[in-house]
Amino acid sequence: MDDSRLWSFEESLWTEGPDNYREKVDDEVVMVLPQPPFVYRGDAAIEAVAATPVWDGADLDERQVSRPQEGLIVIGYRVRAHRGDETYEAHCTSVIRRLEHEVWRVVQHQQTPVLATTAG
Repeated sequence: MDDSRLWSFEESLWTEGPDNYREKVDDEVVMVLPQPPFVYRGDAAIEAVAATPVWDGADLDERQVSRPQEGLIVIGYRVRAHRGDETYEAHCTSVIRRLEHEVWRVVQHQQTPVLATTAG
C-alpha cells in the first residue's frame, strides 16, 4: 500500500461509519482508547469505535510510517478531528497488515488525547 492510499485508509476510519470499521478492522484487533475500559480487543473494540459518532473531518499530521516487513505497516500521527463545534486531538498509532492482495486490516490502534495546556 503506497503512502497516499495508506493515509486515505486511516483517515476513513475517522470520517466514515460503522460499516467501514467492520470492513477495515481485524477481528483480532487490540485497541487502547480514551474511555473505560481503555483496553479493547476484537469485537468489543470494533463495537466501541462503531458506537462513536463519525467526525466531519480529520486532519492527520506529524505522520510517520514504518514497514518492518512485507505486508506490515506501522504508522504514527497526530489527529485533529472535528464535527460541528466539537474537536478532538490525539497522538495515534495503528498497525495494518495485509491479508491478501489489496486487502488490509487494522490489527492495533492506540489514541493518546492531547491534553490542553495553559501558558504559565
